[in-house]
Amino acid sequence: MRIVGDIPHPTLKITIFLHDSKYAVKFEAGLYEQTYKFRSGDDVSSIEDIKAIVDDTFIKQVQATLPLMHQHKLEALGRRKEETEDEFDVII
Repeated sequence: MRIVGDIPHPTLKITIFLHDSKYAVKFEAGLYEQTYKFRSGDDVSSIEDIKAIVDDTFIKQVQATLPLMHQHKLEALGRRKEETEDEFDVII
């Protein structure tokens, strides 16, 4: 997989990758990232096609998902904490 381009954005790092004639677009924000893959059958054959797909609406939808990802992480950590709080040290 190699980097073939990027899409400038003020708060996200958006990188375009190419691997075996398939494109992947990775969005990074802090500790979180989302990757979308496109096959040639998706009417995608160039970086320009990817840039046309990744429009303002697409980016806004990605940004709306990031807080949900953070919430899911916090909830999972909270469940883990609850599980370990009920455990007692083994006394021999």
